[in-house]
Amino acid sequence: MTQNSTPQPPVTLLGLGAMGTALARAWLAAGHPLTVWNRTPARAEAVVGAKAAGSAAEAVAAGRLVVVCLLDDESVGAALDGVDIGGKDLVNLTTTTPGQARARAEWAEARGARYLDGGIMAVPPMVGVPEAGGYVFYSGSRELFELHRATLAVPVGTKYVGEDAGFAALHDVALLSGMYGMFAGAAHAFALIRREDIDPVAFAPLLADWLAAMAQGVHGTAAQLRSGDYTEGVVSNLAMQVAGTPTFLATAEGQGVSAELIRPYFELMRRRLDAGSGEEDLTGVVDLLLR
Repeated sequence: MTQNSTPQPPVTLLGLGAMGTALARAWLAAGHPLTVWNRTPARAEAVVGAKAAGSAAEAVAAGRLVVVCLLDDESVGAALDGVDIGGKDLVNLTTTTPGQARARAEWAEARGARYLDGGIMAVPPMVGVPEAGGYVFYSGSRELFELHRATLAVPVGTKYVGEDAGFAALHDVALLSGMYGMFAGAAHAFALIRREDIDPVAFAPLLADWLAAMAQGVHGTAAQLRSGDYTEGVVSNLAMQVAGTPTFLATAEGQGVSAELIRPYFELMRRRLDAGSGEEDLTGVVDLLLR
């Protein structure tokens, strides 16, 4: 007895760095015919089961859905320079700025292609592992996203964030910026204990649990930003928190630790307080960052 099966849609993938290779293997494992191209041909040949194209133009011509995962926006422009993308569905997973994503969308549409931009919230080992929780932000044509949603969801999950092509990159960078801010605080915390007889491995779960608990405060910040009332639900107001900052700075000095990671934030808090916002929460600092 012959069992009928629906063939999986073909995918063209440009770029086989660590992330591109992980994406390629996930699509191949799910049965998608895959055409790949990489500036260094040896990488394409190493993806067993994929068809290695001799040029970006040849790869693009192989199918409708073209996924790009290159180093930067300049690399995308160079790879697709002179390539006919008319009638193609171009999904750009290259890390870019929101402005670059919007410009690339206009560039693609002017050449007769439909465009989706993506921001990957995962590292290569998370690709093809649903329980790892990785996903990609997508923005641009909603119709295009819905058409290819199932295929795009094979390597990692999908989150559509709007018709504005720049929104995926903006969400990506905003989340990663929050991450680096958290890492900065963690680095300062570890520096404070570094010269003491305190085991960093024993200290780590205390820090992780504290940061996880404090992270829930973003919901209150979001609610205040939406309402415009920065005094709503305040537990520890700005005046009280600013009054405590000299202790943090003095402790850093006493421990022989630079305060360069936390001082700028304290200075913003002080500026907001000096503007007469002592009864607010910390949310007003957001407005001070806008230029």
